[in-house]
Amino acid sequence: MTDPRTAPEKSGLLLLDKKPGLTSFESLKALKKALGTSRVGHTGTLDKFASGLLLVLVGRALKLAPWFTRCPKEYEGTVRFGAETDTLDPEGAIVAQGPLPSREALEEALSLFRGDILQAPPAYSAIHVEGRRASELARAGEAPEMKKRPVSVYSLELLLWEPPLAGIRVSCSSGTYIRSLARDIALAVGSRAHLASLRRKRVAGFSVEDASGSPGAALLPIDGGVVGRLGLPRFEAGPDALDKMIRGRPLGPLLAGQMPLYPAGEEPSPGEDFAAAVFSGGIFAGIVEKQDGRWRYGYVYAHP
Repeated sequence: MTDPRTAPEKSGLLLLDKKPGLTSFESLKALKKALGTSRVGHTGTLDKFASGLLLVLVGRALKLAPWFTRCPKEYEGTVRFGAETDTLDPEGAIVAQGPLPSREALEEALSLFRGDILQAPPAYSAIHVEGRRASELARAGEAPEMKKRPVSVYSLELLLWEPPLAGIRVSCSSGTYIRSLARDIALAVGSRAHLASLRRKRVAGFSVEDASGSPGAALLPIDGGVVGRLGLPRFEAGPDALDKMIRGRPLGPLLAGQMPLYPAGEEPSPGEDFAAAVFSGGIFAGIVEKQDGRWRYGYVYAHP
């Protein structure tokens, strides 16, 4: 029998189809039990009423969370017009009401929310305001100041209009709140609304159709296939680069004369800080980040 104290640590990625009615944290409980480890974490919260794709990292793969968290996401949701709730979802109390818009007005309003926009997060959210979660302040009867933040909406489609319900599909940057989007679209047409349902369909190149709702799903190794779906540019370093990166040798000589290979149609803006995956002899070695024109270590995933 293998001694659990000396057994190799489980590490990798699991695609989980979260069910509505559970928080993202609660959804990991069965996974931790099935995997026999507490080193399990998701890379992007879904609200309790929502369902869909959670990218779950296990073991040392947790250190890669920042680069999974920043990925673009796609959602399908249902907006209920006529009533806004304090939480902007179906679990809250109605705080304002408004008339139903026409389909034409709704279609026109959607164009205002495509591209780079400023968005105020919901008061009931995990955003920190003066050192405390905004949701804690809101539940205590306070009114936290939710400052607008830049987000990007790559596409926004109206899938159906059956008053008072509107079905929408949204592709957006990390940090975009679909609850806030529902609120703001309603205000733009002189109405009020809340998000009645939400399902996350994609995160970067990962689809909910490949996810499992069972804690017994197999872990995916963090390899070229998984890293490739993050959409990061990549370096193909020499076979000796793996050992040198593990030893923390300077990146300059390792990457000298190389340009990262970008996914089709993607390239960072001039001067933009960005990350790249490094492969050595076909093995994923780690993530590097370009800051002030120089490549620096992000996280070395490979180990002896």
